[in-house]
Amino acid sequence: MKTFNVLFLCTGNSARSILAEALATTLSHGRLIGYSAGSHPNGKVNPIAEELALEMGYPKEKLRSKSWDEFANPNAPQMDFIITVCDNAKGEVCPVWIGHPTQAHWGFPDPAAVEGTYEEKKKVFVEVLDGLHHKLDKLLSLPLEDMEPSALQNALKNLDAL
Repeated sequence: MKTFNVLFLCTGNSARSILAEALATTLSHGRLIGYSAGSHPNGKVNPIAEELALEMGYPKEKLRSKSWDEFANPNAPQMDFIITVCDNAKGEVCPVWIGHPTQAHWGFPDPAAVEGTYEEKKKVFVEVLDGLHHKLDKLLSLPLEDMEPSALQNALKNLDAL
């Protein structure tokens, strides 16, 4: 079984991309290794995102807000997939990624922007996590090892239609 590296991008790298990194790694049983980064990382992981990632069994030491520049240098792991999870990051000019990974956009609202009680905020984080789970389940159902790049690109962009 081939392992695929997937980088989830967001602007601040504090919530959605962190959840996607943790979920991809823990859900896939070694088929995916999740990474995350931001175009303008805010330097800290949202406490609710951290709580949910830890509940999934994701190691605390891997939870950090980081710049996408880390993944554009020659010593970085080569990515198979680059997925933006916020609309702001989708529109930004990304670095040139080594190996020309398949790219897609899975837009989710920013749960960190929600105002309200802890319970109200956590509910939105869980909704985003559920949406990511749905997309990743669909991705993992594909014969990734056997797909041509163009078919993979199309499938990654249109997972909900599968």
